[in-house]
Amino acid sequence: MGAAKSTAGMIIRRIRGHGRGWIFAPSDFLDLGSDNAVRRALSRISRLGMIRRLAHGVYDYPRLHKKLGLLSPNPDDVAAVLAAGTGSRIQVSGARAANLMGLTTQVPAQLVYLTDGKPRRVKIGGQTIQLRNARPSRLPGAGTRAGLAIQAMRAVGPEIDRELLIRQLSRVLTPKDKYQLRKFRKFVPRWAQKVIRQMEGTIDGHMGKSITTG
Repeated sequence: MGAAKSTAGMIIRRIRGHGRGWIFAPSDFLDLGSDNAVRRALSRISRLGMIRRLAHGVYDYPRLHKKLGLLSPNPDDVAAVLAAGTGSRIQVSGARAANLMGLTTQVPAQLVYLTDGKPRRVKIGGQTIQLRNARPSRLPGAGTRAGLAIQAMRAVGPEIDRELLIRQLSRVLTPKDKYQLRKFRKFVPRWAQKVIRQMEGTIDGHMGKSITTG
């Protein structure tokens, strides 16, 4: 019993050290005890109300709001923990990617992430998080802003106003992001390749400036 309390105490200290909003899995504590001991401790801590079980093997130390109470977890962090459990990569896809890039104001109820690992779907509150298996060629720049821009362009499609697209991507991407985007150009549809080529003048100019002033 003493060992179990000790394990739980160490886990609680680590959780508090990361602060509210941290999303984690049992594997984040395997240096503190066996897998079974850690899972039992997390189950007890969850029942006490300190942490929240979001899905099988996924918990968070929820953020609190004075008026709203417990806040929803960051879905991107949830997806990252789900993917980390199988050692796979993920990339935000679809409407959420377009929203994060400022290309649409739509906030989708179902959040889709491409992964080269195991597909999975979990529902948290009013949102569904889906990890959808994809070929490696569908994951260029996984986990980077350049990769996010590629998914956003795929989501909005060729009918979007090209000038608006170029202007917005130029605003939200850093010179380094744009340079990476150029490297991944062969993985995007032909119309998007043309968009990236139109951005190349600013890419070269910024990269050259950073080199000469660095």
